Amino acid sequence: MCRFPPGSKNNPKTGFQKNINETLKPNQPKPSKLNNIPSLMENELKLEEIYKKIGDFDHKSFLEGAKKAFEIIITAFNNGDKKTLKSLVSKDVYTAFVSAIDSSSNNPNSQFYSLVVDSIEDAKAENGKITISVKFISEQMIDNKEDSIVKNQDVWVFEKLIKSSSPAWILIST
Repeated sequence: MCRFPPGSKNNPKTGFQKNINETLKPNQPKPSKLNNIPSLMENELKLEEIYKKIGDFDHKSFLEGAKKAFEIIITAFNNGDKKTLKSLVSKDVYTAFVSAIDSSSNNPNSQFYSLVVDSIEDAKAENGKITISVKFISEQMIDNKEDSIVKNQDVWVFEKLIKSSSPAWILIST
């Protein structure tokens, strides 16, 4: 095997070499994940607050999970599935859902037609918790009839402990 000296014409660069000239100057701050706020859509700008305080926050994963949670929670509510609701919502929200189910305010014949995250209404990281308010626009169809589509607008507030390693968020307000 033939080795070429660094900087030699015969030593092709692959892009994987470390550039010895890219060292930090003594008073230069080290790069931080906290400074790497990704490009956010206009309706997501409030999430900058979370990125400033939580370097490994991933808004795409959060929003994807929030949509899934919305569908699961609404479907569980419509079907009167209290067991599923209990693990996804706070005690106060659970009590409100159970009360509505017990008074037959839910509709088991309702199913999702569409769901969109319209905007982030608020986002905070304080007192050891991350709290994010999400505005959803959903359409639900009754009895599989497209002419019975009902459009709803909801703001849901999700929360989780900052130090939690679990990906799960709890719905604390609707």
